[in-house]
Amino acid sequence: MKPSVRVALACLFCALWGTGVTADYPEKPVTLVIPLSGGGSHDLNAQIITSVIPAYLEQEMVVSFQPGDKGVKGTAMVADATPDGYTLLFSQNYIDMMLPHVEDLPYDPLEDFVPIARINYAPSVVVVRADSPYQTFEDLIDAAGANPDTVSASHSGEWGAIFVPIAQIMKQFGVKFELHSYQGGGPSFAALLAGDVDFTLAFPASVADLMESGAVRVLATAGSERLFLDVPCFPEVGIKGDVGFMHRMILAPAATDPAVVDRLSSAFEAMLDDHSYVYLMGNLGENVDLLGPQDYQQLRVEQHRAYKALFEATIN
Repeated sequence: MKPSVRVALACLFCALWGTGVTADYPEKPVTLVIPLSGGGSHDLNAQIITSVIPAYLEQEMVVSFQPGDKGVKGTAMVADATPDGYTLLFSQNYIDMMLPHVEDLPYDPLEDFVPIARINYAPSVVVVRADSPYQTFEDLIDAAGANPDTVSASHSGEWGAIFVPIAQIMKQFGVKFELHSYQGGGPSFAALLAGDVDFTLAFPASVADLMESGAVRVLATAGSERLFLDVPCFPEVGIKGDVGFMHRMILAPAATDPAVVDRLSSAFEAMLDDHSYVYLMGNLGENVDLLGPQDYQQLRVEQHRAYKALFEATIN
């Protein structure tokens, strides 16, 4: 063997040995940690992702639910995980970029994580049971205005994906709802279905089938365009500004080898051309608007700045 070849192979071996990464990554199933309870929209999205991605990653991906402490428990678990690409975080923007402004965290989200991909984004919807006396969004606001704390709402934890839009709505309309906290969107939505609260915010993946069956009624949807023909969007009912969007993303510990990040992000990007993936996401009412690591990192920085301003304006 030529000396130059031996040197090149030695350098490659040292690089792989030093990072704990092999050229055959992944060699075992990858764990996708969701820092929320099962039954919510992240769970539903993950079921589709984990059923399709083995064809592109050439390994299974398994879900581990780690709810608790408004998403901090599961997030900290991944921050402390070995950065070998086998433990990833499937989270959302409010846990990721809002919580740093709300409380002291055992990790720094901008320093301790690197993005793999922004999978999609989802507009929230204001939803009530079909037997609710509130027929319109205006009915909710009028009732809360006339009798503060008599209209109840469930959410997935303070400053989470459901709490923040509700807080913004209360601030805009000068009303106060009776708020009930649950560990995740699934339990929050279950509280509505059980009749424990009057309304909640949810996402298309959680409400599509129940709307079709007539179990729930949607009163308004986030965004500047209607999601459903006969349901007004937020601007139509007077909700202004960037309210009610959740970004679902996958992060890895910051020290993860760039080659592993590329391998993972390429697998997620390849799913965009998978007809089954696109069809299944469409059935959930979800888009497949993926952003790669660099583009989503830029968005994370922008979110961090915007949420700081939102938090300071809300508490003052």
